[in-house]
Amino acid sequence: MTTPRPDARPPADRTPRAGIVVTGTEVLTGRVADANGPWLAEQLRAAGVDVGRVVVVGDRPDDLVAAVDSLADHDLVVTTGGLGPTADDLTAQVVADLRGRPMRLVPELVELVGEVVDRLAARRGWNGGDAARRAEMDAGVRKQAHVPEGASWLAPVGTAPGLVVPGGDGTPPVVVLPGPPGELRPMWPDALRHPVVAEALAGRQELRQATVRIWGPPEAELAGLLRDLDRDQPGVLDPVEVTTCLRDGELEVVSRYAAGAQDAVDTLGRALLGRFGDAVYSPDGRTVDDVLGERLTERGESVATAESCTAGLVAGRLADRPGSSAYLRGGVVAYANDVKTEHVGVPAEVIERVGAVSEEVAVALARGARERFGATWGIGVTGVAGPGGGTADKPVGLVHVCVSGPDGDHPRRLDLGGGRDAVRRRTVVACLHLLREVLAAG
Repeated sequence: MTTPRPDARPPADRTPRAGIVVTGTEVLTGRVADANGPWLAEQLRAAGVDVGRVVVVGDRPDDLVAAVDSLADHDLVVTTGGLGPTADDLTAQVVADLRGRPMRLVPELVELVGEVVDRLAARRGWNGGDAARRAEMDAGVRKQAHVPEGASWLAPVGTAPGLVVPGGDGTPPVVVLPGPPGELRPMWPDALRHPVVAEALAGRQELRQATVRIWGPPEAELAGLLRDLDRDQPGVLDPVEVTTCLRDGELEVVSRYAAGAQDAVDTLGRALLGRFGDAVYSPDGRTVDDVLGERLTERGESVATAESCTAGLVAGRLADRPGSSAYLRGGVVAYANDVKTEHVGVPAEVIERVGAVSEEVAVALARGARERFGATWGIGVTGVAGPGGGTADKPVGLVHVCVSGPDGDHPRRLDLGGGRDAVRRRTVVACLHLLREVLAAG
C-alpha cells in the first residue's frame, strides 16, 4: 500500500523534489552502465527540481513496486525502462496497478507503434512472410499501445511511447519513459511541459551548480579548509550543498544552491583560491581536457604521444574532445622494446642500461613522438601497470612520464596505487596535467 504524501503539492517556499527509478536487471548487475539516472538528475536540477533519490531495480515487479512506493514523499517520480514488447517489460502495468488505473488499448498508438515496427522490420529483413513472426510482432505492438486509464501518452521515438500517470490520494504522478537514451532524451521536454508534471512541480526555482577543479592537494587538505571556513565564518555555507570528490588525482568541489546563495559560493571560491593557488586549475568547472585544448589552440601548438603501458589512452583522451584535430598530431603505441627503438627512436643501449621503465626511456619516447610527428610537444609514457611484472626496484604502479618541447624535457615519476585500470587511468590524467603545467609555466 502506498503511503500518501502529507501534501499533494510543494508549498511555495519549498523546492519540489523528484525521485528517479531506473529499471533493468542489466543495469542493476552492471552489464549496462546507467546513463539515464545521472542525465535525468541534471535535467531536473537545471529545471529547478531537487532530486532526492535515484533507485536502480531489476526486472522484478515486487522490487519496482517497492521502489516507486518508497518515493511517495516526493512530488514527482520518473521511471526509465521496462516499456518494450517482451514479458519482462512490466513498468507500465506495475505503475497502472499502483495508481489503481486499468490498462486500455489506444487505437492511435496501435497505428503509430505499428508503423515504427514495420519500418524496423523492413530494415532488418524481417518481412519475409513468416506468419508466426508477424503474429508475435503484432502482439508486441498491442502490448506497447496500452495506456493506464486517465493517463497521457508521449509520442514514441522508438517503439515505446512514454506515459504521464496522474497521482491520487496524495501520491505523486509518475512519468514513465523508455530505457534507451536515444528514445528517452528526445521525449523528456514533452514530459516536463505536460500539465500534470508542471502542476506537480509548481514553485520550482533556479537551482545553480558551480564546479571548481583542483590538481595536486590531498582530499584531507580540502576537508581542513571547509572546517576552517565553518569555524571562521559560522554558517556561511549553510545555504549551499557542497560535495567533494577525488577522482584520479583531481579534487572536484561541486556547489548546488539557490540564486540567493551566490555570495556564499563566491566566498567558498575565494577560500579555495587562497588556500590552493595555482592548483585550482579550473575555477569555472572546465575539465583539464578543455583547459588544455583551448590553450593549445590559442597558441597554435600541437602534441603527439608515444605510449607503452597506457597503449594509446593518452592520445585517445586528447582525441575525445571535439576540435582536437587542431592540436593532436598523432601517436604510437610502443609496447614492445623493439617498437620503442625502431619506430620511436629510443636508443637500444638506453633500454639495456636502465630498463624500459625508466626516466631516460620516457624522455626518449617524448622526444621521438615530437620529432616523428612534427609536433610542438611530445608526451612519453612507460611503466608497470600490473598486476604482474613488478620488481623490488620497479614495483607495480611505477610509471615514468615526460613532456618534451621547445623548452626542453619535463620528466615526472608517478608512484600509483590501485589495480591495472586505475594505474593506467591515473597516468593519463597525470600526463594531461603535466602538459598543462608546462604550458602555463612557459
